[in-house]
Amino acid sequence: MITLIILSALGILTLFAQVLRFRRGLFPVILVGLAAAFFFTSANYNTNPQVWFSSMLHFDNFAIAFSRSLIVIAFLWFMMARNYFLQETSATDHFALVLFSMVGAVSMVSYNNLTMLFLGIEILSISVYVLAASDKANAFSSEAGFKYFLMGSFATGFLLFGITLIYGVSGSFDLTVIHNSMGAHHEPVMALTGVLLLMVGLAFKASLAPFHFWAPDVYDGAPTPVTAYMATVVKTAAFAAFFRLFYICFPDMVAQWSGVLWWLVVLTLFISNITAVRQTSVKRMLAYSSIAHAGYLAMAIVSMNGDASARAILYYTLTYSVSTISAFTVLYIVSRSKGREDFGAFEGLGKTNPFLSFVLVVAMLSLAGIPPTAGFFGKYYVFFNALQTHNTGLVIIAVLAALIGVYYYFKVIIAVYFKPEQSHIPVTVGGLHQTVLFITTLLTLLLGIFPDVILQWI
Repeated sequence: MITLIILSALGILTLFAQVLRFRRGLFPVILVGLAAAFFFTSANYNTNPQVWFSSMLHFDNFAIAFSRSLIVIAFLWFMMARNYFLQETSATDHFALVLFSMVGAVSMVSYNNLTMLFLGIEILSISVYVLAASDKANAFSSEAGFKYFLMGSFATGFLLFGITLIYGVSGSFDLTVIHNSMGAHHEPVMALTGVLLLMVGLAFKASLAPFHFWAPDVYDGAPTPVTAYMATVVKTAAFAAFFRLFYICFPDMVAQWSGVLWWLVVLTLFISNITAVRQTSVKRMLAYSSIAHAGYLAMAIVSMNGDASARAILYYTLTYSVSTISAFTVLYIVSRSKGREDFGAFEGLGKTNPFLSFVLVVAMLSLAGIPPTAGFFGKYYVFFNALQTHNTGLVIIAVLAALIGVYYYFKVIIAVYFKPEQSHIPVTVGGLHQTVLFITTLLTLLLGIFPDVILQWI
């Protein structure tokens, strides 16, 4: 609960930064606040679960682990996005929106009541709708925000219909009561319909095919730092909420809903990877890459292997997010210098900026799942869980999809090291960006060597 209080207080303080005239000192205050939130969150690890708001929030080890992960990702993201937002006169508003969205994200990983799940999703989503459309000089940004708002509202309708049917079966929004009611099978048809509607609503939020069609345009049109936020914090919160709901409430119905999710995973893996191969924009390629990674993450929910699946999702989301922040930071630096985001913008970067090139290669290798990066072990744990639950066919399909992914990730590496530079425009890296890229690259390598550091969080 202290995490929500700190994040809310930071958000409110940020809103008044312009009035109180400490805008220049706001950034370090936010970083210190996030560090404090991480400390107080970690202090409750392995203690009795804290119950708040009439048992609507449970801060158990699962919630604490994902809250810590979200805070780490947000900390790195603020370092990445600082320069972009400080160029805006409304930088305080942008930072406040991000902090308030973090309140929603933490609520999504700690809810024990469907009402709190809905509130967490809406607090997160509304803030991100505004952020996606925040580049007022870019028509594509306005289009991205509008599309995200429309599709997000549409998905919320499915979610609410599902919640209504589950309430009709169980008579409660409490997850434990719902679990007991699902086991009794009073209304199996209504219960299964509610579960599938909930799955559709959450699949929209997690950008699983065929409910992914909003994601490429929104990710491409939104400002690059906002895209990085959506691909990391939002996706982590969505999958933590997805797993928490189905693990607590519907394990007795896994035979009924897992087959549907199985096909969603297959569609997601092939549609996203095959489409990513055809992209000429690195930003849009990373958007489809993000959808592909949603497919791998959903495999852990299909497996439903208890704490092992939870650990796999935690490790995968954290390591994927770290690599993604690396990739989007390099993309932002290159596009700002050269005014373009296609593969040609990266040609010859290996000679002109070895540091950026090395960082980008490590990020691409991790996203592709090449050892010894953290991305390899992320896929390994997801695949291993699927094998343990006899989903061998799904693992084979995922491996084939991953091989397709290697092709388009290596297109970036080939452009960096094996294509001559065409524009001869210098690419400069600021001190803060150098710091965040050093941290993310180091984490990508170290977490690949010492994965147990994160796996022990749950």
